[in-house]
Amino acid sequence: MTLPLITFSRRLRETPFTDRILAGGAQSFTVYNHTLLPSWFRSLEGDYWHLVEHVQVWDVSCERQVQLKGPDAEMLVQLMTPRDLSKAQPDQCFYVPICDERGHILNDPIAIKVDDDTWWLSLADSDIYLWAKGLALGKGLDVEIIRADVWPIAVQGPKAETLMARVFGDEVNSIRFFRYKRLEYRGHAFIVARSGWSGQGGFEIYIDDAELGQELWDELFVVGADLNVGHGCPNNIERMETGLLSFGSDMDYSHTPLQCGLDRYCQLDTDLQSMSIAALREQRAQGVPTRLVGIVAPGVPAASKYCQLLADGKPVGDITSQSLSGRYDAWIAFAYFESELIDRLKNESVKLQLLCNNELHDARYSEIPFKLGQMGLNERFPNL
Repeated sequence: MTLPLITFSRRLRETPFTDRILAGGAQSFTVYNHTLLPSWFRSLEGDYWHLVEHVQVWDVSCERQVQLKGPDAEMLVQLMTPRDLSKAQPDQCFYVPICDERGHILNDPIAIKVDDDTWWLSLADSDIYLWAKGLALGKGLDVEIIRADVWPIAVQGPKAETLMARVFGDEVNSIRFFRYKRLEYRGHAFIVARSGWSGQGGFEIYIDDAELGQELWDELFVVGADLNVGHGCPNNIERMETGLLSFGSDMDYSHTPLQCGLDRYCQLDTDLQSMSIAALREQRAQGVPTRLVGIVAPGVPAASKYCQLLADGKPVGDITSQSLSGRYDAWIAFAYFESELIDRLKNESVKLQLLCNNELHDARYSEIPFKLGQMGLNERFPNL
């Protein structure tokens, strides 16, 4: 299949690692935060198996950093999210839904407390820079807001810790989940966090020196040759099996965190100065109308973007993401269902089916994240 071309311009950002990604065999790109992001290298399934068995280096510079700096930086971050950040320490990272005054999600970045008066918002695919500036201006907050010259790279996979220790030393091993340390590389300290958009374990390195970051990239491949280190990128199969949501696909400006299963990131019974608290409390009291859940259909031989879910033979649900599982013989999906139907699915009082490629398959409801290993599904094996 001949892939369509992307026309380059100054509106479409390359990164310090674009040349290396191209040389590494990127077969397709998407655009994320106006920035190039590889889609796959070997194949979607080939990338999946390499990720879950070895280690990959990702260019995720598309996670643009909005920097908030000043005495009111933390106040501004708290205003934007219903998650309680009052006990944040200067080595912590937080997954935060950013919501408007109606409780609707605008982005779901990782918020990093860089120091006592500086935060970075490592963005998903939507613009928050102007939103933050507007709120700061309207509230009269003492905070400077810029798009920082920081280009994250990720090292992901079961061998990630071994590879990172070869470059940064054993101190890498002591970094806790969603914590970071400043680790030196050739005399320069990079923020290194135990995080990343996969469930395979790994790290994100926040590159604030492009030339030195390129040297680091190259060294990761040299010292990781025996670990089968390879180029990679966020993988749709793996992230769905893990239960990681994608802003713009699984949630958008019309959804609230309560609809997306992000309740644990909303401290609604507090006196937080967050602009979304009142609306989210009201939705919780009235009842959440629709909710994102997982769907599993065993034995689907090939997926199609035109698959349809049926409940007692009638079309239902709004599928947001779907894939064939890499590890199990099953089609998996995220979908929005009415809350009343979810209750019936839990009670097994309605028959759920998947119509895909003109064939009907029995389907099962699941909470997210999936527990595929506990569903009695047949395991698949890599076919690379």
